[in-house]
Amino acid sequence: MDSLFDTVLLSRLQFALTAMFHILWPVLTIGLSLFLVLLEVLWLKTADPDYYRHARFWSRLLLLNFSVGVVSGIPLEFEFGTNWAPFSIAAGDFFGNILGFEGAMAFMLEAGFLGIMLFGWQRVPAGMHLFATAMVAFGASLSALWIMAANAWMQTPAGVHMEDGKIIVDSYTAAIFNPAMPSSVLHMWLACLETSLFVVGGISAWYLLGRRHSAFFLKTFRLAILAASIVAPLQILLGDAAGLAVAEHQPAKLAAIEGHWQTNPPGEGAAWALLVWPDVENQRNHWSIEIPGALSLITTHSLTGRVAGLREFPTRDQPPVLLPFYAFRLMVLAGIALAALMGWSVWRWLCGALQVQSIHGERTLLRAWTVAIPVAYLAVEMGWLTREIGRQPWIIYGMMRTEAAASVLPAAAVGATLLTYFVIYTVLLVVFLVFAARLVRRGPDLDIPLPAASRHAAAGSAATTDSMAQQRD
Repeated sequence: MDSLFDTVLLSRLQFALTAMFHILWPVLTIGLSLFLVLLEVLWLKTADPDYYRHARFWSRLLLLNFSVGVVSGIPLEFEFGTNWAPFSIAAGDFFGNILGFEGAMAFMLEAGFLGIMLFGWQRVPAGMHLFATAMVAFGASLSALWIMAANAWMQTPAGVHMEDGKIIVDSYTAAIFNPAMPSSVLHMWLACLETSLFVVGGISAWYLLGRRHSAFFLKTFRLAILAASIVAPLQILLGDAAGLAVAEHQPAKLAAIEGHWQTNPPGEGAAWALLVWPDVENQRNHWSIEIPGALSLITTHSLTGRVAGLREFPTRDQPPVLLPFYAFRLMVLAGIALAALMGWSVWRWLCGALQVQSIHGERTLLRAWTVAIPVAYLAVEMGWLTREIGRQPWIIYGMMRTEAAASVLPAAAVGATLLTYFVIYTVLLVVFLVFAARLVRRGPDLDIPLPAASRHAAAGSAATTDSMAQQRD
């Protein structure tokens, strides 16, 4: 049993490593591909060559990001068969199909049009190129939908029943559109947009700090502020909706996230803990700093709403407390910091500070934007830790335990592959950072010629303008 426990723990650590590393890349691919669609629409609408050159510049970062994402995602697929074979056998009729949908519908669509988007500027009409870029963005977002639908089903399984240790699908519609699916998909999708906007804004701010191509990168800096000022507040609202779904369908998970042990009595609000040190053995907190009644208000939108404590659930069904508690708070703190940065940026814009002649005086604001890049990624990673650890001890909530889902493998073998993945992913991360830094330091090619069709269109537009001017004269 000890050997099995070690194997389960090591398999969980291995999957956590591969998943947390891999998620870094799809997040940016999804958001940046949508940003490229925006740039291309602006270029075609305004005929401003800066938008075209921005699209060419940011697409190089997208390609680098996409490549590492593909490489880092392959082991995740194999781990379901190697480390989690009992889970794959039990849930394969639904979970396997959903992953198949993601590969066939989403990834292949994204990969198929990526070549046209990257290398078709001089080869296809402008409208076809925009369509290709839109298909890359659509494929990336569709991939997020299928992955999050599958993960949400593991959180709130629906449309299935267990029969002789195997998941039988009663309704694919009910299983796909399970209770957690809408808020999970939207919350993750907005996280991708928000993170990508802070990457674009942060890199643009870096150029502005160095007084390189100031007028050029001020455009994307403003675009990032404008878009993020909409996305950041929406993300907070979606986060609240996701929290309400957890409170309704995963009360033990909510109690662990909040370090909440004792159910509040009727007529009395549950306190919200800012900081705690949990004592799992004695089912209490050694100490805590609390705001009276705030937890009831947050989770039920009532000052005296009932919030189930962890003591309501058998000890063997309780999630860990310490890690999800602080991961959740780091996520929330990062989200609030990003929203505050948005408010500050919009205020400085309204004050007229985000102009070419004055932007270099906003050095503190620009530095904050560069720091916001890792903060945005931190929020994503802490959100995943909260989501996945809070589901324990279940791999399919309430239906299949994690220990029953793991393959029986030698602990030494799993430990060796865990170490190997750690080394490989560290090398991948270093390689990505080196090439990304090289790409950013080199900067955009401001002399890159416009596509031939665009030059003809611009020339035709200029000739029409001259003709109209002559007629007026």
